[in-house]
Amino acid sequence: MIPRDFIETLLSRVDIVDVVDRYVPLKKSGANFQACCPFHSEKTPSFTVSPTKQFYHCFGCGAHGTAIGFLMEHSGHSFPEAVEALARDAGLTVPRVEREGEREERKVSQDLCETLLAAAKFYRASLKDSPAAIAYLKQRGLTGVIAAHFGIGYAPAGWQNLASIFEPYDDPVLEASGLVISGDNGKRYDRFRERVMFPIHDIRGRVIAFGGRMLDKGEPKYLNSPETPVFSKGRELYGLYLARAAIREARRVVVVEGYMDVVALAQHGVAYAVATLGTATTGVHARKLLRLSDLVVFCFDGDAAGRKAAWRALENVLPVLTDGKEARFLFLPEGEDPDDFVRRRGRDAFERALEDAVPLSQYLLSELAAQHSPTTAEGRAALVAAAKPYVGQIAAPILAALVRGQLAELAGLPEAQLRSLLAPAPGEVAGAAEGRSRSRAASSGPARRPPSLLRALLQGLLLEPSLARKHDLPRADEPGMEAAAWNALLAHCETAAAPTTASVVQGFADSAFAQILAEALAQAADLALPEDRVEVQVLAAAEKLRLAFEEREVNALLARPLSALTAEERDALAKRLGSMRRARPGIA
Repeated sequence: MIPRDFIETLLSRVDIVDVVDRYVPLKKSGANFQACCPFHSEKTPSFTVSPTKQFYHCFGCGAHGTAIGFLMEHSGHSFPEAVEALARDAGLTVPRVEREGEREERKVSQDLCETLLAAAKFYRASLKDSPAAIAYLKQRGLTGVIAAHFGIGYAPAGWQNLASIFEPYDDPVLEASGLVISGDNGKRYDRFRERVMFPIHDIRGRVIAFGGRMLDKGEPKYLNSPETPVFSKGRELYGLYLARAAIREARRVVVVEGYMDVVALAQHGVAYAVATLGTATTGVHARKLLRLSDLVVFCFDGDAAGRKAAWRALENVLPVLTDGKEARFLFLPEGEDPDDFVRRRGRDAFERALEDAVPLSQYLLSELAAQHSPTTAEGRAALVAAAKPYVGQIAAPILAALVRGQLAELAGLPEAQLRSLLAPAPGEVAGAAEGRSRSRAASSGPARRPPSLLRALLQGLLLEPSLARKHDLPRADEPGMEAAAWNALLAHCETAAAPTTASVVQGFADSAFAQILAEALAQAADLALPEDRVEVQVLAAAEKLRLAFEEREVNALLARPLSALTAEERDALAKRLGSMRRARPGIA
């Protein structure tokens, strides 16, 4: 673990403008710098870098952070790698304080990745010695160049081929990496045999798993590595590491079902495709893709299995989709997958099909209407009932309003009446509202709204963290994420040695409050709050917070019969009322 005080020192020694400008050309804009966001496609710059606060924020996709966070997002560095890179530039040596088990976890991860990389090299070398595998790839229309680009290899026939490169073969790391299986009798053997091998990379480019396809008939036709400490199929997408630049250039990403589809599309010039790994599209997948592009097209076979996979993708995209982002669905002719389609008809035909993909809103309502025909009153009632949970999951407010309008038209209901019908039942209100709030906080940019009392406090303390030690600022005693964020921020700034805006932002980078704090800071920067007004704003807001707390205490005591109050409570009530009269002379 890297000590927090070193992170604060490092962030005070590096200039985020220099760091970002190496990767994204910045232009001066007032007190800040601007550029088109490197994390999503846009034509008008909404990506801002503040040299005074050492913070970046995109008003389009919500990306935000410090110099450390930028290297992690843009270059795929882990947190320690980003710190090491910045420390080298600043001429600093990174100290480490190991938490219990951290060194072992890092060693396990390193050993697994080194083992998987060695296996990938073995499979690539084995491909050259397999005429059958080479013939198969050629028959699928792949060139040697594209096979090398994706690192495609071959796992030969035989039970213990990996023993030739791993000694001893009974090393536990081979089984932990998913390369080797121990049978019931304790005998070990290679998991992948007689298969064309596709290495799976994480966003940093490390080999973390494999997918293997049988050359001849056999089951299973496709076989993936099991889940390991470095591989989770619900988080990873095949081809994403190699497709990032093409996705940004094309301003869209295509999600398909198999790695052969990704490779075949790349062979024909569609290099912006990725594939799920034997699982439905998850919310983690969707968030990753929507950070890279404003348009995600899910491309599936037109059969029942393809339509089922598309519906699962829709369910997981709804809560993370934001206004300005778009998901579409393309169903290929039954019996054809993207590999078949692009080989038979070519790139232009495939890209024309992408242009005609069905928008998420249309797909949602057309599928529901097909199941519940709106030709009768009963059918329309069933349609509205079926749509209710899906419409309630849409986090994008403008899209949700438009979908409600389309649903009202289908159901033959006034939109105001439909809105009341779609409102969650009393027991559902808190959970639904909280879920939508979390979705918006996780994936949207800052909302433009007047700052609340707590928002004003957050803004001020983020701009001037030293105020936490200079003044006795109150905690918030109310529910909600903003109150919790304020309490956490105040505690952090009170205990940090010399907190700065950048070190505070970095300190909360992986917390539940990261987006709330980023939004507050970006809004403060957007409002160009003068430095001499920050302390005034904080103190004024803090006094209002104290008075609000006292008023709630007084009201709670006044709501009880005077005879029921203890002597201490009566004394407290008198003091509170006196304090409130002095602060607000109009109170009787």
